[in-house]
Amino acid sequence: MSSKILVVDDDANICEILRLYLANEGFELVFARNGSEALDRFREEKPDLVVLDIMLPIINGWEVCKMIRAVSSAPILMLTARDTTEDKVSGLDIGADDYVVKPFDPKEVVARVRALLRRAVDSPVSGQTGLAGAGSNQAAPGQTGSELPSQEVLRVGNLEVNLSCYTVYCEGTKVNLKPKEIQLLAFLLGNPNIVFTREQLLEKVWGYDYMGETRTVDVHVKRLREKLAAGGPEWRISTVWGVGYKLEID
Repeated sequence: MSSKILVVDDDANICEILRLYLANEGFELVFARNGSEALDRFREEKPDLVVLDIMLPIINGWEVCKMIRAVSSAPILMLTARDTTEDKVSGLDIGADDYVVKPFDPKEVVARVRALLRRAVDSPVSGQTGLAGAGSNQAAPGQTGSELPSQEVLRVGNLEVNLSCYTVYCEGTKVNLKPKEIQLLAFLLGNPNIVFTREQLLEKVWGYDYMGETRTVDVHVKRLREKLAAGGPEWRISTVWGVGYKLEID
């Protein structure tokens, strides 16, 4: 059975280009031209993946992404003209799985769609709710194809990361981290004193191949350092200049 893709964009030309390329690859396509219609189609059609523009009429793509992600783990590919690093990081933070900037190569979109669908198949989780049961899979926060540590609780010095309930404590105080920040911290903590390049961290934590967005890693490391006061007596997130990052344990 072919995968069903919901394409949400108010530009008829872009919809037609995606229709030609994606249909040629055997995908079943559903279209929506604004945010409100996108939520209706998502509920009715239960697509396997969503290609989502940000600048949409009625309800913008940011809000549509949040609403879909609240009830489903169906992969979301942001497709937009907004190309700043902060826009890309914001999209990934609210639940998007990948981010392509317009103008785009349709073949690249097809490749990314296939990669996202493969990862969704590799980590299936059932039991979604909301939006009248919309979506394909409801995943726990860490089940995104990333390579997180197998143990539920990781501790070193004054730091504790609990992956079963997605909490982080430092010096006995709960630290307010976003899910992807927790995943990055857990991965580094589970692989102490090992240097990872930005490309490797994108692949292992975000779960997708490097496509030129290493700045995303830098932003998340910066946030971790700010929220965790740069480290503790026994550990720190260190920069290895010209290479990448490691969580250093004494």
